[in-house]
Amino acid sequence: MDYLELAELIPSEKWGIVSDQLIGFILASKNDEKMPNDLANTILLNMKNKVSSSKAGVVALLEAALLLEQEKSLGLFGEMQLTAIVEKVKGNPA
Repeated sequence: MDYLELAELIPSEKWGIVSDQLIGFILASKNDEKMPNDLANTILLNMKNKVSSSKAGVVALLEAALLLEQEKSLGLFGEMQLTAIVEKVKGNPA
């Protein structure tokens, strides 16, 4: 799945909200064993450097959230009226 392409479907003014929500899903997930170490390290580094709501930060968070909590993530995008993301993910399962 092309996570950069998905991130580009999110208007930049919504990156902060999306970032905060996805971080919440990731931290609360009981599926943490699915998280690759390099992805976890990237997300932690982005959080440390306060760039989680940048395009690159959102790309990493999208990948992790769709791996760990796909249904919650898709629900968020549905609520935010970002249905193009929902359609792309459902057409190309992660």
